[in-house]
Amino acid sequence: MNENNIESLREALKHSPENVPLRHMLAEALLGLNRLEEAEEEYSKLLKMGGDTRAKVGLATVFYKKGSYSACNVILEEVIEKGSGDIQVFVLHARGLLKENEIARAIESYKKVLEIDPKFADDELDSQLRMREQRIVDEDDETDERFLQKPDINFEDVGGMDAVKKEIDLKIIKPALHPELYKAYGKKTGGGIMLYGPPGCGKTFIAKATAGQVNARFVNVSLDDILDMWVGNSEKNLHDIFELARRNTPCVLFIDEIDALGASRSDMKQSSGRHLINQFLQELDGINHSNDGVLIIGATNTPWNLDPAFRRPGRFDRIIFVPPPDEYSRETILRLKLKNKPSRGIDLKNIARKTTNYSGADIDAIIDIAIEQKLEDSFTDGIPQPLETKDLLNAVKKHKPSTQEWFATARNFALFANDSGLYDDILAYLKIKK
Repeated sequence: MNENNIESLREALKHSPENVPLRHMLAEALLGLNRLEEAEEEYSKLLKMGGDTRAKVGLATVFYKKGSYSACNVILEEVIEKGSGDIQVFVLHARGLLKENEIARAIESYKKVLEIDPKFADDELDSQLRMREQRIVDEDDETDERFLQKPDINFEDVGGMDAVKKEIDLKIIKPALHPELYKAYGKKTGGGIMLYGPPGCGKTFIAKATAGQVNARFVNVSLDDILDMWVGNSEKNLHDIFELARRNTPCVLFIDEIDALGASRSDMKQSSGRHLINQFLQELDGINHSNDGVLIIGATNTPWNLDPAFRRPGRFDRIIFVPPPDEYSRETILRLKLKNKPSRGIDLKNIARKTTNYSGADIDAIIDIAIEQKLEDSFTDGIPQPLETKDLLNAVKKHKPSTQEWFATARNFALFANDSGLYDDILAYLKIKK
């Protein structure tokens, strides 16, 4: 559609401003020409007129094209909750989540697309989310850049978490920096630690910083990178990941969601699940391949579900509690998250004081809530308003810390299933005496 058509639609709307189909045509035409500000204005008018799903998806598309992925996803999630079965809604949702690095949620949304149309294909989504079509190593043994990273952060970038950093320093960093001392005593460098704690508290970040601290490569994988629908492929994927780390020593191999992979073998009903756990234990032990120089960090939200075999010496023999960020760390997180967002005179210390037990993910959530409110306010005049202290404090009232449920469960294990003292750190954090 050209400029003349746009003007014709605008002229028609002057005579019939409440004509919804006509305004849809104009909004879609502007969107097609990438005139995003004008398209946003028309979709906003449609929503004020009682807008339908079509207008909401249009506005979400505008936000996606403008790089406002959070706003895009918020709108689409409302549409999905109301029962939309439109394949394009789920496609756009998967793309928006992928842009926000919400990989697990993006996969779930993309699965809905494939349920609707099993033959659907999208180059970007397939390459990022359909793990069955990805290889850790290609035919020429070139490393997969999606997994292998060279971190540009270290412990100086990690606010607080002193106890966690000290444990990692003793178990992983000193052996990596002084391998000759360990060799003199016949000890190998490498080994594993397990990080546990409530979700969203920086387990991935501290693992990445560990790699940066020793100038090592970093391989970051989760359960979705390993599991495959075909028998035997999951074990192969797991072996390939370990081989990638072994070829790139010194290397920190970080395995997230290990609670799902390392569930007690007695709980596994399918033989394929038991085979995968046994494969993992073999890789940890380095029976057929040396793990010298490979530092393995696992992360779990539910350490009580892990097979005891994972905690034997030489495997994950050091279990470290990663608590929610302290007040100083919360202030640092807030400063970083708000850095490139319009804001005015925000009292970070005050907000940090009011967010005890909030995880890093919770802080993301309260910022998103504050932004959503500002976006809603901006729809009236189209002028973005800066975030202020009161906006974030109002968001804090709406979003309670997600760690509370985790601590309710963890407290029971710490009190009643803690003969080895494994969960003493939880009791200390909760200020409970045994």
